Amino acid sequence: MKSKKNSTKNRKKRVQEHLDQVNLYAAGIDIGSREHYVAVPSSLDDDSVKKFGCFTPDLEDMANWLVKIGITTVAMESTGVYWIPAFEILESRGLKVILVNARHVKNVTGRKQM
Repeated sequence: MKSKKNSTKNRKKRVQEHLDQVNLYAAGIDIGSREHYVAVPSSLDDDSVKKFGCFTPDLEDMANWLVKIGITTVAMESTGVYWIPAFEILESRGLKVILVNARHVKNVTGRKQM
């Protein structure tokens, strides 16, 4: 009988083989009330997931990092009103910002983790 670890590893490999990368310079942001988690392709930065605070200097640091590594598009969830400052700062830096409905993301199968 196969171990659970091997079957999970094989499943991830099969899924990755079937997924086409559409935008190699896109990032995803999980918006929170106290912190934002930003994920970028691992090919662009050694630290592909970073945590930023919600204050203006933190958002500026986030935007600077994204522009520095070559990100052109950002997808983020529209949670409450917390997305507005991040949206405005990112858009002012020339990034294409796409809002997604958190309820739709919730219905995506699979486990969401860092």
